[in-house]
Amino acid sequence: MNSNYEASLSFAQQKDRDDSLQSFRSEFYFPRHKNRDAIYFCGNSLGLQPKNVEPAIKQELKDWQNLGVSGYRDAKNPWLFYQQNFCKPMSSIAGCLEQEVTVMNSLTVNLHLMMLSFYRPTKEKYKIIMEAGAFPSDQYAMETQVLFHGLDPTTSIIEIQPRAGKKIIEEEDILSAIDRHKDSAALLLFGGINYYSGQLFDIKKITEAAHVAGLLAGFDLAHVIGNVPLKLHDWNVDFAVWCSYKYLNGGPGSVGGVYIHEKYAKDKTHTRLGGWWGNDEKTRFKMEKGFIPKNDASGWNQSTAQVFNMVSLKASLELFETAGMTKLREKSCELTAYLLFLLSQLKNIQFEVITPESPNQRGAQISLFFKEKGNEIHQRMIDAGIILDYREPGVIRIAPAPLYNSFEDVYRFYEITKTFD
Repeated sequence: MNSNYEASLSFAQQKDRDDSLQSFRSEFYFPRHKNRDAIYFCGNSLGLQPKNVEPAIKQELKDWQNLGVSGYRDAKNPWLFYQQNFCKPMSSIAGCLEQEVTVMNSLTVNLHLMMLSFYRPTKEKYKIIMEAGAFPSDQYAMETQVLFHGLDPTTSIIEIQPRAGKKIIEEEDILSAIDRHKDSAALLLFGGINYYSGQLFDIKKITEAAHVAGLLAGFDLAHVIGNVPLKLHDWNVDFAVWCSYKYLNGGPGSVGGVYIHEKYAKDKTHTRLGGWWGNDEKTRFKMEKGFIPKNDASGWNQSTAQVFNMVSLKASLELFETAGMTKLREKSCELTAYLLFLLSQLKNIQFEVITPESPNQRGAQISLFFKEKGNEIHQRMIDAGIILDYREPGVIRIAPAPLYNSFEDVYRFYEITKTFD
């Protein structure tokens, strides 16, 4: 724990004055509570609205109003090529080549599409290795994909559990499970960060172990993207999916994202479900039979770009490009370290911090486990103007997002919480 921290408002305010990213806070709308900004620590569920979203939406409305169908080619941001706006900023955030990333559909739809492409079970190799306690959508997707192939989920899905009495999964147990099931497993599919505990997994090391064992490695990065810097291409990850409404601030239900390593993206023969927008643009409008996929990740696109489901993300990514993931990560580590310091000062309520203390094993989220009264304490926080969420069993998740949260937010959270009895 950093001994240079102080539990004082003046210390927090000085940290904010020294913060090179502090100006980005003014680029967002905050919910209000008793005539002041609420303390918003729920970016791991839904990011705040950037102020540049409204004019961005108005631009598309104006082009639709004035141009009608001609907007596909003549809009300020032509809709025919709208998805291309995301390749550069998303590749920077995901740590990959521009041709390895695309936006489309929603997270779980994309997860199913990727599994149809990459989970190809045989009689010998058919198992999926995953984390126990993964987000329910991931559990449902893997269960139903296994059933789709006529297999039994109870014998085909290997869940790696935390050790008895623990809330996080030991890296050693992940690596040993991969080796133990290498003769029967076909796919490893992990969340990059566990939504409940906030544990950040070593994606590079896990991918390397999976490949040595002859498995493909895929990841659900819903809680990682825009939170922790990634190097998906260099780490040789096979595929990944994510949503954009959490740390990326794309708005409720906004478009999902997909990464596909170039060795598959360039392979037009790789198994996939085809759609009009994934077809080669040179032949798309010939309206002929015969699917010819584009030779990049967008070869998995299904339908016309959902402009009004993408425009908010486009606006938010402009802020990410200016801020940069390196600086955001540095501030995030400082925010959570200060939060952990202040939490250690609280003696009035009993909880266990179940997120790893090491910044290499966490993102912007700190999870507090309450053996009792967790729901009650969460409601008191909400009533006091602290917006965060509760997950059964017994966890309050605190997620200060570095793009818009401040050190004063963290201190105000502590100042309010220390009054609880």
